[in-house]
Amino acid sequence: MQRRWIKVAVAAVVLVIVVFAAVPFFIDADTFRPKVQDQLSSSLGRKVELGHLSLSLFTGSLIAENISVADDPAFATTPFLQAKRLKIGIEVGPFLFHRLIRITNLTVDSPEIQLIHSEKGAWNFSSLGGAAASPSPRQESIFPDLTVGEVKIKSGKATIYSAPAVGKPFVCSEITLSLRQFSFTRSFPFELSLKLPGDGTFKLDGMAGPVSQTDAAKTPFNATLQLKHFDPLAAGLVEPGEGISMLADFNAQLASDGTSLTSTGKIVASKLQLARGGSPAPQPVDVDYAISNNLAERTGRVSDLLIHTGSVAVHVKGGYKSTAQAIVLDLHLSAPDLPIDQLEQLLPTVGVHLPSGSRLKGGTLTTSLTITGPVSATVIGGPVEIDHTQLSGFDLGSRIGGINPLGGTSGGTDIEKLSTELHSSPQSTQFDNIYGSVPKIGTASGSGSVSPSGALDFQLVARFNNATPVGAVVNSGMNVVGSLLGNSSNTAANNGIPLTITGTTSNPSIHANIGSMLKQNAGGLLGGSSGQQKNSTTSVLKGLFGK
Repeated sequence: MQRRWIKVAVAAVVLVIVVFAAVPFFIDADTFRPKVQDQLSSSLGRKVELGHLSLSLFTGSLIAENISVADDPAFATTPFLQAKRLKIGIEVGPFLFHRLIRITNLTVDSPEIQLIHSEKGAWNFSSLGGAAASPSPRQESIFPDLTVGEVKIKSGKATIYSAPAVGKPFVCSEITLSLRQFSFTRSFPFELSLKLPGDGTFKLDGMAGPVSQTDAAKTPFNATLQLKHFDPLAAGLVEPGEGISMLADFNAQLASDGTSLTSTGKIVASKLQLARGGSPAPQPVDVDYAISNNLAERTGRVSDLLIHTGSVAVHVKGGYKSTAQAIVLDLHLSAPDLPIDQLEQLLPTVGVHLPSGSRLKGGTLTTSLTITGPVSATVIGGPVEIDHTQLSGFDLGSRIGGINPLGGTSGGTDIEKLSTELHSSPQSTQFDNIYGSVPKIGTASGSGSVSPSGALDFQLVARFNNATPVGAVVNSGMNVVGSLLGNSSNTAANNGIPLTITGTTSNPSIHANIGSMLKQNAGGLLGGSSGQQKNSTTSVLKGLFGK
């Protein structure tokens, strides 16, 4: 008897399997394709096209091949999304007995998504879901419940464009998106991960919704962002010729109410380089920030951006505006009393290289700079002052060409003060109102510039300190020359010696322009001097200037 009941049970199970296996042959799921297309089109506010639709009772799903979602016609005529396969999880009972489709989950396999950002700030996905809040009676009879247990995207790829085109498209791959208990009218948890060019990874998870019916991009959300190994050069966000590179890790909190977006977090940038001809920083640079954005006006405020490495700390505040072409900055950088020992390692990142074999020791740098203009062509300006430092390994007294090597700064050059007004643009870096004080030699003033290639072009006037060995020798010699020229009151001590600095920061060439100085101070008297006076003057010049 027991064996008989076992046989009956086995037969019943086999019968159920056979029925389930045979049902798809009696139900042509493809006849529901127009209804499914219409409902998806109405829900998304875009035309949706599906390929062949089949039924799998074992997985409780309708499977559509070759799905396509149209783009907003204001942006493009090509599809917004194309995918090889769409799996629609359904409740089997209502489908078999009442021909109702109750969606439990959606899975989009290997989609290719086209994201376009207009010059007015709108996205091509902004209009998605605009019709979901008020479905028609016909739509309700097909899909009585628009809440979906889970929406998934697997192995996706997205290409991000700007319209009109500015720079190269941004491409991300291996997109995985999960929306649980998704509804257009309620909030829902989500998780998004993807791969960036250059092996970077992006992860965003939190709560979002309800979906904005006027602009999906303004849907409220609160999320945590993790960005690892981000390389802006590999991502195509900066051009190789701009000299900007880094590998950065981001950890941030993001919150949007649909009108404003706030973000606080930390960036750790390694191998940071910020200028053509620069070299990567040897140590990571940390950035702690607090930023808010007005989504409608496309403007933002930097409440505080703290850049720090070691004991160096720089604060940046101000605002910015997003335009079709670029992000335009209006920022202020404050850097009081920065320790030069720590700051020196960052100089190569902005293309500043000290003379070969030298380094800065001790002292401080203070600056207050404005940073304005597009990100790719910023203009930086303001005062810069260095106090009480030493350029060790560089003997300034013996490096001034046109004057016999006098030494006096062997082992290094002590700098009491060096100040200037900086104006830096992509075309050049200009230094005005330069003043430098080197106690063992004297002072210098003037102006100059550094080209984008690093070439120096400075015109200074040096006044040698009579209380130092170097200054005493130079001034004594110049007084003799002035006396021989009958113009003793116009000495180098009074008017100074013109200096020209060329070459590069790593290999500067400093030359005393004696000819110009003599022409100015002699007033033409040399040309009218006697032969004996000329010979005496020439002898002095040879001894002093090596001429």
